[in-house]
Amino acid sequence: MWIILGGVAAVILGILGLIKWWLLFLKALVALVPFILLISGIFAIIIGISSVRERAEEKREETAEQSTKSDKS
Repeated sequence: MWIILGGVAAVILGILGLIKWWLLFLKALVALVPFILLISGIFAIIIGISSVRERAEEKREETAEQSTKSDKS
């Protein structure tokens, strides 16, 4: 019960805070956009490099398997 009351109080205070400091909230959002783009870009580069390395490793393994099979024949 206390958790629900605390949640209701937090929502009310949050709404009042947004109303009072709306312009500061918008400035904070505008300031966060470049930061979020930077972080997501870094993650995309890391994931892309990892994916390329994985594909290269799979191709090397396939080539090794094919050469092993052809050596046995």
